[in-house]
Amino acid sequence: MMESAMVEKTVLALPGKKVSVPRALKRVLQVGLAAGLTAAVMLIVMLGNGLLTGRGASLQGGITTWLAFIKRPDIYTTILLTAVVTVLFVYWQRDRERR
Repeated sequence: MMESAMVEKTVLALPGKKVSVPRALKRVLQVGLAAGLTAAVMLIVMLGNGLLTGRGASLQGGITTWLAFIKRPDIYTTILLTAVVTVLFVYWQRDRERR
């Protein structure tokens, strides 16, 4: 039986095992992970800023501020666009190095 549309597979490294997945799925997962990590870093920066400035900021206030910031469509779009461009650039550059 022929594989449907000859989907190009690649290896996705997960903790403790490696899984063969379609290349497009791997890139989508990498973009999602990069966007999530960016959001987490922004949370740490905003919480740190609140603690360092000492304006009576609480942990709950910092998280509320972060949620208001991260839910803005322009911020969310910028994070996703940056992640997509970065993942595609890394793959493009790696393909060029192999030639």
